[in-house]
Amino acid sequence: MESEVKEKILFVDDEESILNVSNDFFQRRGYQTRTARSAKEALQILEEETVDCCFTDINMPEMNGLDLAEKIRMLDNTLPVIVMTGYPSLENAIQTIKNGVVDFLIKPVNLKQMELSVRRVLERRRLLAENVILKKEIEGKERLEKVNQELVLKVEELLILNKIMSNFAAISSTTDVFKRAVDTAIEIVNAHKTYFYVINDAVQQPVEVASAKAEVNSTSTADSKAVETCADGSEDFDRIEAVPSAIQLIMEVAADGLPLLISDNNGAKGLPASILSAMLVPLKIREKVFGVLMGSIFKGEKRFSEKDLYYLSFMTQSAAHAIENLALYENIYENLFATLYAFVKAVEARDLYTRQHSNRVTGISLILGKKLGCTREELDILNFAGHLHDIGKIGIRDDILLKPGRLTPEEFEKIKEHPVIGANILEHLGLWEKEKLIIRYHHERFDGTGYPDGLRLEEIPFLARILSVADVYDAMASDRAYRKKMEENSIIRIIKEGAGTQFDPVIVAVFIDAHEGGLIRRYMQTGQIPD
Repeated sequence: MESEVKEKILFVDDEESILNVSNDFFQRRGYQTRTARSAKEALQILEEETVDCCFTDINMPEMNGLDLAEKIRMLDNTLPVIVMTGYPSLENAIQTIKNGVVDFLIKPVNLKQMELSVRRVLERRRLLAENVILKKEIEGKERLEKVNQELVLKVEELLILNKIMSNFAAISSTTDVFKRAVDTAIEIVNAHKTYFYVINDAVQQPVEVASAKAEVNSTSTADSKAVETCADGSEDFDRIEAVPSAIQLIMEVAADGLPLLISDNNGAKGLPASILSAMLVPLKIREKVFGVLMGSIFKGEKRFSEKDLYYLSFMTQSAAHAIENLALYENIYENLFATLYAFVKAVEARDLYTRQHSNRVTGISLILGKKLGCTREELDILNFAGHLHDIGKIGIRDDILLKPGRLTPEEFEKIKEHPVIGANILEHLGLWEKEKLIIRYHHERFDGTGYPDGLRLEEIPFLARILSVADVYDAMASDRAYRKKMEENSIIRIIKEGAGTQFDPVIVAVFIDAHEGGLIRRYMQTGQIPD
């Protein structure tokens, strides 16, 4: 416990448990505390004692927190009030500003976040007091206007920081955290494009997991009056993607763990001339770099400033806090992933072909998915389901699965059970509904004669139809226990003949185009998926 006695804080809430937890935490941090279970009780305390800061809930009987804040403002307009609510709304947020509230927290509120808010508002109160004294000492309208402008900027900064915290207060997955970070960066620092890259001990090369771009022709605050062309002469910065020369810079920021501001790009850091200004900020989880958030400006007069870097750094801290909270809930998912991949390892230990086949089927499916315009989410589903589409073979006996000759009709019926077994494995884990359906239906046929359920046409999930073509191609193009791989011309002829019966004709057409363009052959030779 700190020996220094700090300021006195009043907590107002009709929930006794919240009062007890808050009171205990702040007392242990050295603050003096008082508690009130109603607005009426709080006003009585304020008439009798001097309080430095007040926390109040909005939803309380008789008198709500916003009305209490208004009465406090009339009683003492220098007393900072922080409101807390579990039901945020734009109307409440606007009303808090009108009532003189200096901070707005969304429940459930982290106690450390509450203390951070206290420190911030008390510091602002001290600054305000100093400014009031300064006003009395300064003569002349010009100086007063300057002080007022500083106060306006302080309020603006507070609103921006509150907005950042609010944006990360209710997020359900880490993927949403990354997307929220790049979207918020566009809005807060007026970037043209933003990217989030994961880079850490497990992922040593930067991997882009989220990006966003400004809508310069809309009501966005990004530079809507920018010139028509980018610095490198291109007409549309929307088409400019992250460039390879930025990758080294991202790795350096990740290694140093320090934010980087390139206000005016002169080429010193290796960035192309198309990027006029850039910021890179590491996101740290438990003091270890997890990823890097990058913002770029491609045209116009706007350049990033130290304040922009401060906002972006504050944003990554908020994102990291959100990820740490989510990790508590997502730990169960990690355990399920570990269980699932233990099944995969068991299949690989029995049949090496299954691993190699699954990898190739996944790669071919991703090539087709990209050409068919699949979204990033759909490509992620294909990637997951492709690697696991034969996981159900763990339930097939070795004498059938590893048989060197052709299967008997009875044995083939047993093999046909593996899609259902695989889907059931995922179902028991309670996750990945879309992936489960792909695994179950990747042996269905377009004409309805496939298995296990005899689905036809669009009844078969679109991604399962993609996987089906990739699966059959690799099965014919690979050596099996009972035969050698087939000639490429024969394979293509069989796939073409299967359009409309075994396969979706649209997907076959895209496959043939990819094959004739050399994409499939290059992938089979190198194992690298073409961009």
